[in-house]
Amino acid sequence: MKKLLSVTFFTGLLTLSRMMAGFLISKVIAVYTGTTGMALLGQAQNLITMLNGIINAPTSNAVVRYTSEYCDQGYTACAPWWRASVQWAMIFCCSLIPVGILLSKHISIWLFEGPDYSWLISVMFLVLPFSGIATLLNSVINGHQHYKKYVSLGIISVIISTIIMVVLVIIWGINGALIAASVQSGLIGIVMFLACFRQPWLKLRFWWGVVDSEHRKKIGGYILIAIASAVSMPLALIAMRKIIITQVGWDAAGQWQAVWKISEVYLSVMTMALGIYFLPQLAKLKTFNEIRSEINDTAKIIVPIVILMAAGVYFFRDLAITILFTEKFRAARELFAIQLVGDVFKITSWLYAYPMISRGATKWFVGSEVFFSITLVVMTALLVPYFQTDGANIAYTINYLIYLVFVFCAMKYIVRDNKENYEPT
Repeated sequence: MKKLLSVTFFTGLLTLSRMMAGFLISKVIAVYTGTTGMALLGQAQNLITMLNGIINAPTSNAVVRYTSEYCDQGYTACAPWWRASVQWAMIFCCSLIPVGILLSKHISIWLFEGPDYSWLISVMFLVLPFSGIATLLNSVINGHQHYKKYVSLGIISVIISTIIMVVLVIIWGINGALIAASVQSGLIGIVMFLACFRQPWLKLRFWWGVVDSEHRKKIGGYILIAIASAVSMPLALIAMRKIIITQVGWDAAGQWQAVWKISEVYLSVMTMALGIYFLPQLAKLKTFNEIRSEINDTAKIIVPIVILMAAGVYFFRDLAITILFTEKFRAARELFAIQLVGDVFKITSWLYAYPMISRGATKWFVGSEVFFSITLVVMTALLVPYFQTDGANIAYTINYLIYLVFVFCAMKYIVRDNKENYEPT
């Protein structure tokens, strides 16, 4: 557990820099664009998350897992997995970019209720290869468990992208914010490549060459997991925001987005620590008892921290709104309580869901992601007409409570399905 605390500390530094950057950007956007601009940016960011998730599907969790498993045997042992991930990423880029540009007008109408932002959609698709580079290099560093390097490069990327984003917002208002959000991951990719250029593992022979079907197939399993994760929840959030807009209005959607952004930022301390430490750690464990013990030990540390953080956010929510936004967002203070309870359920459920990723349980993960994203939207559609904006937060909390029960009960079957010779006790 000392290692987890160490990782949490270092990732906390990175998360602190991202929190400060996120708070600065939120303040600038609130001042220059208001609640409507916040809602527009939320729509754009969810689409960007989807696109990045798809393009990064071959270069994220799979690369972390197999780099972690084979790095002790040298770069040559890792190379087939790296090559397979690059080949998959190139296929996705060549498929997505032309289609996205051709359909940019229709996507703009669906996302922003008009065709005016078709140019922005094209920009989002054109920067995808650079986003893939960022995730691929980050995943290799993560797989090697070089946490300090991961954090330092992350902080540098945050500083550069934040400066550019703030400048664009000040110059061009909401259009500047949307442009900055679209190119942010691409800028990080360029920074990461320049920083890693002289690394011994970043040689062409490790990344380009013949790959057998077995490696491509196993990477392909993780692609389905990553795409399900990248598409289902952002789509659900877009649908939830559209429900709020239809039932309550754009201003209410902006208030809800402000609360969601605060939750997203403070929870990133935990999600980043789990992604950097937890996934490589679980990938090395072999039996159900080992995995269960690791999760339970981690939960004893993580869950109380999340509860304390959620309580802190609740009691200082007025100060947070004053610092991060403007008086136009004051009504958001009434939306925190239920949202923060849902945050605790969310992080706890993720702890018990990680075996689906570490063991490559594609059917379990994809099925649960799609199902619970649908139930989230359905419950939002049912509750918002009665509880207004609070209905979305109630749906969020109930959905993650049910998801927690599901992953807790299903964990032994998930591990057993991927270890045929092991029967859990």
